[in-house]
Amino acid sequence: MATIHPTAFVDPTAEIADDVTIGPFCMVEAGVRIGAGCKLDVQVTIKSGTTMGERNTAAHGAVLGGDPQDRKYHGEPTYLEIGNDNVFREFVTINRASGEGQATRVGDHNYLMAYCHLGHNVTVEDWVTIANSSGVSGHVTIESLATIGGMSGIHQFCRVGKVAMIGAMTRVSRDAPPFMITEGTDNEVHDINAVGLRRIGITPEGRMSLHKACKLIFRSQLGLRNAMEIVRREVPITPELEYLLAFEERRYGGRHGRGDQH
Repeated sequence: MATIHPTAFVDPTAEIADDVTIGPFCMVEAGVRIGAGCKLDVQVTIKSGTTMGERNTAAHGAVLGGDPQDRKYHGEPTYLEIGNDNVFREFVTINRASGEGQATRVGDHNYLMAYCHLGHNVTVEDWVTIANSSGVSGHVTIESLATIGGMSGIHQFCRVGKVAMIGAMTRVSRDAPPFMITEGTDNEVHDINAVGLRRIGITPEGRMSLHKACKLIFRSQLGLRNAMEIVRREVPITPELEYLLAFEERRYGGRHGRGDQH
């Protein structure tokens, strides 16, 4: 049987795995599904339309699956889908999607620190770290292994590439390229995320290819098209570099530097 504190409220229609722990003053609404090994600390609220996988932890005051903060939302059924092994620290808020049948999605092994917010229709892939008090607007995608520094803000429809590092207090208003460090109020790309790349086993040669590409694409005065042509001609192409170039092509095809916005 699940361990449910006497002061917690769990709707009878919620599906709770046998070894879930639900602490004092928590609220689990109708239709929620919580998988094996999940732990809700104190005053955690899980709203209708939320599905949690296994071994997730929600700390004091977290609210998962709240209504989308979107003027276009008019009560249609929407969802929050959470994978496995995620940590949501104190007062994290994650909203369901806007648009009937749509879902906000959080993958596996993500770590959201205190007071982080994920808006409606956000997708967070796997092994993402978001530091304290960061805000993620609607329709944002954060790819796997990205790190978001504390007190950062991400504009709607932006995409943060995989293994990207966003510096603390950064205003992200256009897509942040994969494998790179982006920071400041002007989305400045500084260099490769060398620490993150080493951690995932990218070779020195692979890191050097990305470094050369970074200098040409983001640090020179060349236009994007010209810079990418030079990179393809002069820099050894690795799978990571190919991914970066495809990411930039996609960004170029969107609006305001946001490839997901058309």
